[in-house]
Amino acid sequence: MKRSPKDTAESHRRIGRRALVLGALQLGFAGVLAARMRYLQVENADQFRLLADENRINIRLLPPARGLIFDRHGTPLAVNEQNYRITIVREDAGDVEMVIDRLQKLIHLDPDDLKKSLKELRQRSAFVPVTLADRLTWEQVSEVAVNAPVLPGITPEVGLTRHYPFDTDFAHVVGYVGPVSDYDLKKLDDPDPLLQIPRFQIGKSGVEAKLERKLRGKAGIKRIEVNAQGRVMREIGRQESTPGADVQLTVDSSLQNYVQARLGGESAAAVVIDTHDGDLLAIGSTPAFDPNKFVTGISVAEYKALLENEYRPLANKAVQGTYPPGSTFKMVTALAALEAGVVAPEETVYCRGFTRVGGRRFHCWKRAGHGHVDLLESLQESCDVYYYDLAQRVGIERITAMARRLGLGRQYPIPMSAVAEGLTPTKEWKRLRKGAEWVIGDSLNAAIGQGFVLASPLQLAVMTARLASGRQIEPRLIKSIDGIEAPRDKPAPLGLNENNLRRIRQAMFAVSNTRKGTAYRSRIVLDGLRLAGKTGTSQVRNITKAERARGVVRNEDLPWNRRDHALFVSFAPHDRPRIAVAVVVEHGGGGSKAAAPIARDIVLRALTGDMPPLDAYPRTDRQRIAEEQKRLKPKLRRPRGVESGRDRA
Repeated sequence: MKRSPKDTAESHRRIGRRALVLGALQLGFAGVLAARMRYLQVENADQFRLLADENRINIRLLPPARGLIFDRHGTPLAVNEQNYRITIVREDAGDVEMVIDRLQKLIHLDPDDLKKSLKELRQRSAFVPVTLADRLTWEQVSEVAVNAPVLPGITPEVGLTRHYPFDTDFAHVVGYVGPVSDYDLKKLDDPDPLLQIPRFQIGKSGVEAKLERKLRGKAGIKRIEVNAQGRVMREIGRQESTPGADVQLTVDSSLQNYVQARLGGESAAAVVIDTHDGDLLAIGSTPAFDPNKFVTGISVAEYKALLENEYRPLANKAVQGTYPPGSTFKMVTALAALEAGVVAPEETVYCRGFTRVGGRRFHCWKRAGHGHVDLLESLQESCDVYYYDLAQRVGIERITAMARRLGLGRQYPIPMSAVAEGLTPTKEWKRLRKGAEWVIGDSLNAAIGQGFVLASPLQLAVMTARLASGRQIEPRLIKSIDGIEAPRDKPAPLGLNENNLRRIRQAMFAVSNTRKGTAYRSRIVLDGLRLAGKTGTSQVRNITKAERARGVVRNEDLPWNRRDHALFVSFAPHDRPRIAVAVVVEHGGGGSKAAAPIARDIVLRALTGDMPPLDAYPRTDRQRIAEEQKRLKPKLRRPRGVESGRDRA
């Protein structure tokens, strides 16, 4: 069929339009190719020529400055110091042995460190820098830099290393950092490439470990041009690292220093807590260790000495150690009985030195007995028989419920290592854990803080703060992160009868301020500073019937590790509580003799902000106290190296 001229013309027009569209597309594609070729061959010709010429552009990570740690007043507790070091890249060095031999002619390389470095070189990728020497002087680094042309793959660097100005004072609180180990890499589910950098430091214990991700920061990147010998020619580009967050703790460095010094050579712990908001003002544990030695690399001999020391300097006794609380637990039993209504404050129990239950004698610490005692007198003189009687009336379940209400038996979420939960036992607990039924003797032992009951100094401080305030005080260690205040709510009331709490406080005041009180010798005589407290002595050995018959051996006559633990808890001022203090002296003997004097001095230091004033002590004790303070003063010091505390460079 013959097409009309009109159809033929229309067909030609359609073909023409398609040709134009196809031509435009082809022209556009050619333009894009031309632009791309110009970008590659003209604008970035130098860069890609270098990339093609033996891959001489290297990309390296820039480690961030670790966040700093401060006390509540802004005093540095963990800082960064400049550290000159020498690194080697295996693929740039070529003949590694030759290069190291040349380097050793310029600076001394420790044989042990060199052995570790060579092992790292074999294990790491060829392009990863490995540290050969660190903590060098500027003169040593300068000499290496001058001889760089004959040291391919060798690079002098300036880095940062951690320093703790207060050394032993905050070893257990702040903790320390150390190089990333293979064990760390297996344990951490952390893809951060920074962890692959040899000898990169991460937190190993304490706040350093618990807040590792915040303190670490984020890596930067730099692109450098190197020549055929691996020498750095110039820096092509850089993306700066992001420093870690600064952390401010609630602790007072000056008070912490005093606490550590006052605990002295004892195997002991002390916790100071604010009774209003739960701020931890001091967390002492002695003996301690110098965390700076772990940063730089502690020797085998030094580490072995720490491990074998029977006073356990590596353990944080303040939060990790758990002890039978002894008579400091009696406030728990008394409150449980008062709240249950099974005893009246004026009701008396007769103590003849022991009570007999189920054919077994349960002894009071005072062999001759206390006679008739009421609630106040039972705490004032620490009569055990009174609490044996309460235990049979109130029962273990109510005692344990009150203990937990007052803060015992809990693992507090503060950023410190190995925070203990303690133990507040129940019948079900014994059935499941011991495979035995609860007996009445278990309740009697628990009522005086013995048997299965365990508590840490931190928990005892929280318990005392709750008794003093009547509120659910929660311990707090972090004050702020990068200047942002950590959230905190006003503590809620405990929900206990205020009259019952008032009676417990009055009894604790009598412990320290009446002649029959077990802590009377450690009283404070200045009005406005007087404390209320409770002594405790927890047995670590069984006293046999035969030993009681011939006379119980004095603590002083026993080997150190078989002596009783000494405890004391207190709050002050007694009428307007501001702080609570708990002290535990391992194998210190009696709480009134070993722990109470330490707690009294810490209370005075915390309330006055200075060396305890002599007029706060009984007149007959002032000369002796003055001599003690004179011996203590050399241990009270300013931190070393705080000038560089805020410098991250």
